[in-house]
Amino acid sequence: MIKEYSTITDVNGPLIIVNKISNVKYDELVEVELSNGEKRRGQVLEVSEDKAIVQMFEGTSGIDISNTRVRFLGRVIEIPVSMDLLGRIFDGSGRPIDKGPNIIADKRLDINGNPLNPYARDYPNDFIQTGISSIDVLNTLVRGQKLPIFSGSGLPHSKVASQIARQARVLGKEESFSVVFAAMGITFEEANFFIEDFRRTGAIEKSVMYINLANDPAIERIITPRMALTTAEYLAFEKDMHVLVILTDMTNYCEALREVSAARKEVPGRRGYPGYLYTDLATLYERAGRIKDKKGSITLMPILSMPEDDKTHPIPDLTGYITEGQIILARELHLKGIYPPVNVLPSLSRLKDKGIGEDKTREDHANVMNQLFASYARGKASKELATILGEAALTDEDKKYVEFSDKFEEIFVQQGEDENRDIEKSLTIGWETLAILPLNELKRIKEEYIEKYLKVITNNKES
Repeated sequence: MIKEYSTITDVNGPLIIVNKISNVKYDELVEVELSNGEKRRGQVLEVSEDKAIVQMFEGTSGIDISNTRVRFLGRVIEIPVSMDLLGRIFDGSGRPIDKGPNIIADKRLDINGNPLNPYARDYPNDFIQTGISSIDVLNTLVRGQKLPIFSGSGLPHSKVASQIARQARVLGKEESFSVVFAAMGITFEEANFFIEDFRRTGAIEKSVMYINLANDPAIERIITPRMALTTAEYLAFEKDMHVLVILTDMTNYCEALREVSAARKEVPGRRGYPGYLYTDLATLYERAGRIKDKKGSITLMPILSMPEDDKTHPIPDLTGYITEGQIILARELHLKGIYPPVNVLPSLSRLKDKGIGEDKTREDHANVMNQLFASYARGKASKELATILGEAALTDEDKKYVEFSDKFEEIFVQQGEDENRDIEKSLTIGWETLAILPLNELKRIKEEYIEKYLKVITNNKES
């Protein structure tokens, strides 16, 4: 039942306070009609006796307290869903911006979703190929996993996100795969890059895009990722698709939360963010995963730019507690001209062991991964030693590791923005890099794999 009031008593930032209300519920959708006939949308943020605090999605500028009517619509924010969503582009509130028609809904779903019963969750254990060697071999993405990308200002996380979105696929039998992409607080230039790149490569046909621009209302950023995840839940658990959800930039989302928290005069937590930041992020991230007896899955890759490249900042810090690892982009590699600048040493995929090996990727994957990681760490340590003591202090063995670390960055980590390497090619490049080292240094690889893979590469080079 729709209830209408003209009892706004205060406007504070993105919030309005409505008095003398009855039977209003938390999260209820609100329509606000200004004196000039303009209509804006909002959501009930708090109810106390006969007073409601309403969060406005299109801002509060121009609201005249005495001549504005507020309608409580008796329902929560819902989005229409159907298979027609694929190939479409929407704004941060779910309105089409691609000049296409409105969605004819199979059903309407609450954007807040329902929490997954932990007992009903299935363990993530299937490999997803992104076509990026440093991720596929060393920080493997597994179906149903939450694996964020930690970036910094000016680093090419947008290009990496776009490349993963268009290249990612599930190996093995043919299965329905789609991408749900949500951008929050990005510039028009960035939005245009994503849209044109998806169209250029044909990735748009299997994708749904939600775009909230930097000049759109900041409060809209709070509902954008929830719309994306609701879309993903429909495609995954009702249409049996494997869905990759990419959310960028989560830092802008958290800034919007901080703005609302400040307007409500809440006691701030670390660096001014609300004390419930961890809980709020968990309500998003924990919507990813697999469910027993369901064919579909949701794999989540949130992208966040770390202020001042600080991994201890509340946003990456709390994200790391909720998710299963992180991919970290390094400014040092970016300045060397290496793309994608994935810093493999601090990066981690906690579920990688579950998605690799025989019948998933290849039998030698785990051995190659461990040897590459250990050898690169040794090479970096040798380079630091040379910086302190000079190259003359290095042994012949150390010099080989220094050469290895340079080649590892140049031919394994480095690849083109449109270069889609399958796992076989990535592992082959890994073996070619390891061929720099003496055989007796390959202590983490079984002798049978050295015979089968390394010696074939060595013989091919000699012939």
